[in-house]
Amino acid sequence: MSEFWKTTSLILLTVVLSLAVGKTERDISAVLGMTALCIAACTAVTILEPVLDYLVELQRLFNLPDGLVSVLLKAVGIALVAELSATVCTDAGNASLGKMLQILGGAAVLSLSVPMFRTLMTIIKEIL
Repeated sequence: MSEFWKTTSLILLTVVLSLAVGKTERDISAVLGMTALCIAACTAVTILEPVLDYLVELQRLFNLPDGLVSVLLKAVGIALVAELSATVCTDAGNASLGKMLQILGGAAVLSLSVPMFRTLMTIIKEIL
């Protein structure tokens, strides 16, 4: 959990620096924000690694079809990236593009979920 606290501190420091520099140097402020964003994303992946390992273990334990967990993880990843990108667009003053990214993310998740729903229906048919 120390990664969480370090990254949170870095983000808060970035916010303070961006506020101090942002009035005169908007470009530097934007680069600071994007750098902190990338570091936070890498930290999130590191923190979630045990969860990913557990999901793979559950897939093996319950003999779930290959790819089921990966589709679920891809859907979560798409949703998170879409939401984060939409927030960046909104903060940059382009709320309409931010909303469109949210819609695009929802469409991508829905499209990605179709094979998962088919597999789920097959499993339900086998049980019945």
